Amino acid sequence: MLARYNPIDIERALRTTPVTPPFPPITERAAWNAVRKRLGEQEVAAILAQAEHDARTPIPGLPATLFLDFVRTGRREGYEDSQGQRGRMLWNLTLAECLEDSGRFLDPLLDLAWATCEESSWVYPAHEATLADIDHPYLDLGVAMKALMLAEFDLLVGPKLDPRLGKRIRAEVDRRCFTPYLTRHDHWWLYQSQERNVNNWTAVCNSGIVGAAIYLEADPARLAAMIAQAARSLDNYLATFDPDGGSSEGPGYWGYGFGHYVMLAHLVAQRTGGQVDFLAGERLRKIAAYPLRTLLSQGIYVNFSDCTPDVALEPALLHYLGSRLELPDLHALAVAQQATAPHRAYADWGLRSLFWLPPTTIPNTYVPAHHDWFSGLMWMLARMEPADPNALVLAAKGGHNDEMHNQNDVGTFIVHWQGESLIADLGAGRYTKDYFGEKRYAYFVNSSLGHAVPVPNGQLQREGRAYAAHLIEHKANAQESTLVLDLKDAYLAAADLQSLRRRVTLHRTAPHGWVEVVDDFQFSDGPAPFESALITLHPVQSGEDNVRILGASGELRVAFDATQVNVRVEQYDDVEFDQGIIPVNRIVFALKAPMQQGSIYLKIIPTSIMTESSTEKAQP
Repeated sequence: MLARYNPIDIERALRTTPVTPPFPPITERAAWNAVRKRLGEQEVAAILAQAEHDARTPIPGLPATLFLDFVRTGRREGYEDSQGQRGRMLWNLTLAECLEDSGRFLDPLLDLAWATCEESSWVYPAHEATLADIDHPYLDLGVAMKALMLAEFDLLVGPKLDPRLGKRIRAEVDRRCFTPYLTRHDHWWLYQSQERNVNNWTAVCNSGIVGAAIYLEADPARLAAMIAQAARSLDNYLATFDPDGGSSEGPGYWGYGFGHYVMLAHLVAQRTGGQVDFLAGERLRKIAAYPLRTLLSQGIYVNFSDCTPDVALEPALLHYLGSRLELPDLHALAVAQQATAPHRAYADWGLRSLFWLPPTTIPNTYVPAHHDWFSGLMWMLARMEPADPNALVLAAKGGHNDEMHNQNDVGTFIVHWQGESLIADLGAGRYTKDYFGEKRYAYFVNSSLGHAVPVPNGQLQREGRAYAAHLIEHKANAQESTLVLDLKDAYLAAADLQSLRRRVTLHRTAPHGWVEVVDDFQFSDGPAPFESALITLHPVQSGEDNVRILGASGELRVAFDATQVNVRVEQYDDVEFDQGIIPVNRIVFALKAPMQQGSIYLKIIPTSIMTESSTEKAQP
């Protein structure tokens, strides 16, 4: 195996490896006829009908004023929707032409690809915010993915189109991507720095730019320099994963960021005859297994930070990793998720879904472990009965408040029962200009107010690396899984905390298990108020000494000591998510009177609707 940072060795590998396409172009009719047979005539007919519609549809406009809409209103949708529609149309028409090879979609393809080359900028407005500076091209996710899209379009149908288009594509990608990538180091995502942490951008941008170069760059020396630079940059990305393969960005951004890392790894290995391998080593196997270990129930994942719970991971990615890294459980996960798989609207995963195929034999189901632990993140996942998709699951985190896509959530937890997160992490709010700006922590979903964390002396958690949990204890056995955290440093000095310990435990006792949460606190200078809170998207009913969280198929009864604690339910009816405004209930357990030292104890008991008693009391 070559040193992947050495451009001399990489260039030698490039020069000695025959250049073969990573995917079959339209001229390889046997391969595309096999794809057509696998898809079936009904799906092929649907693809052709969509292409016929797109061929008649005017190319969406991208005027300067639409680009500036983000600056003027904070909205991302207008320009990104039109930009995205162009990409979807290009893939639909490309796929239809490859399946049919009739030539009837070539003119619409020529127009779309030429229009893409004529776009003043491939950048998302949210990332550059001003009209394009042609003397200083900005490299972002949109530019990188557009470059790879055009490169793979050129591979598939380029020989059927006017040769001047291929020349134009190479010139535009070089000007917008390759040259600034090689000659400038002001791309914040390229390397970790004191000013900015790397994240999924590092994987996606390197993958798109260097992946496009593998298709389009004719000079092996220049291509070798780009691969070597990507290797160094991607080491910074891999360093964001903890020793157990966990990412604070969550499974959704694993699918996006690591998914694009895998795309590039495949292209580099193919182009160098396997002499440069970005997927070698046990650490990559741990990172690849991350979704297996963060599963709550089928199609639902832990969603700390800016992550949605119903993550739609690409089956093609899971199948490729399952085969490439000998992780058969990923195949089973892919099959289980097939029904909720995302529509492959773009060439990146659309193309790979056709050729990264599952093996002939796949394990029937994937059963997660009773307990998973990510030591660097301080994430614990505990399952009552992993083989039962409706069983009780607890997910809790420590960490710090300068994580990737950070939210002020040190010490928060999720309780999942009957396939629903009845005590929830809200995940990502609606992405706007302010959401990633100075007002980020004024958003309910990003502040500690929007998480199941304590509020000592009226103080919320603050953002920054110093505001962190300290691990006191983590243990797991057949009877229980426990995480104990010191949360004192997650708050300002104004909280006046001498100590604040949170203990969360999943007890594996019949019939369904239960969750225990204990917040022990001590103030430094005298009595002060103290509250613990839970977050839910479900209806809540309050009783004398318990509250009930009502799910579709099950309930959680949260018992508390009514002699010391009052409960109130705060309703937030204006919380914005990408899918719209969704009401949120914040259940607050507050001391009846200030205390200098004490605790709040919650016993969270799952019940099946209308089948079990709700008389059990909290134990002090």
